[in-house]
Amino acid sequence: MPAITWEVFASRGFETAWPELGGGVLRARGRAVGFAPEPYWVTYEVDTADRFVTRRLRVTTESADEVRALDLLHDGQGRWTANGESLPDVDGALDCDLGLCPLTNTMPVLRHRLHRAPGEREFLMAWVSVPDLAVRPSRQTYTHLRPGRVRFTSGDFRSDLEFDDEGYVVDYPQLATRLTAR
Repeated sequence: MPAITWEVFASRGFETAWPELGGGVLRARGRAVGFAPEPYWVTYEVDTADRFVTRRLRVTTESADEVRALDLLHDGQGRWTANGESLPDVDGALDCDLGLCPLTNTMPVLRHRLHRAPGEREFLMAWVSVPDLAVRPSRQTYTHLRPGRVRFTSGDFRSDLEFDDEGYVVDYPQLATRLTAR
């Protein structure tokens, strides 16, 4: 499994992911180091079910003062739990979005082939902030601009992302850029 590494401008750090794609399923593990808002490490694993619908995200962050862990589960029926606690604010979401992690933009883009075909889709995401691992609802819109180019919008934020043929982020202006080729 080849690695993908991004320089993450937003955290003044780096992330490496080891993804596996096949049969409409994505599995990946990754590690990141960031320096903003404070120095921290992130370790994560993400697993999807059919059609790239998030099944589980496990994340651990470590800073000078503490270690935090999150086990985010989707039941396949639109309901989520975080460390066993129900999360009704994100009911109906199909995907997680790990903050500052370009990999988690892959699932909705692949499911709707937005990196290859025209379309616009709005999603509710179970957004996980880093490094505190709080889970919040996030409305996001992905719009196909041309092959390999997708506009991401959430609230007042907008960025035109570049994806490779497999659906992985190559360039995410204001957030990250890929350092290694697949």
